[in-house]
Amino acid sequence: MEIIFYNSQGHPTAYTEDEVYIYLFSGQPVAYIDDSSVFAYNGRHLGRFEDGWIRDNQGNCVFFTEDSSGVPMKPMKSMKPMRPMNTLLWSQLSGEQFFES
Repeated sequence: MEIIFYNSQGHPTAYTEDEVYIYLFSGQPVAYIDDSSVFAYNGRHLGRFEDGWIRDNQGNCVFFTEDSSGVPMKPMKSMKPMRPMNTLLWSQLSGEQFFES
């Protein structure tokens, strides 16, 4: 089961496909989970993975998942704006710019 790890701004940063090995979206392996502890490949203990949160060694939240529970609150998605009236004009945004804004 794939799990995506989101940072404090809600941006997807890393993932695991097997709940053990953690990869960046570039495909680079960065860590692994062993008995709820998160380790770098050099063996350094990075933190723990519990209740859908990856926390550092001081207990601070670093990443959350869709299934995370407890505190802190997950970042809120931006609210959907009111629907504007349709116009007869073309947008100033190119196709790519539309998705980046």
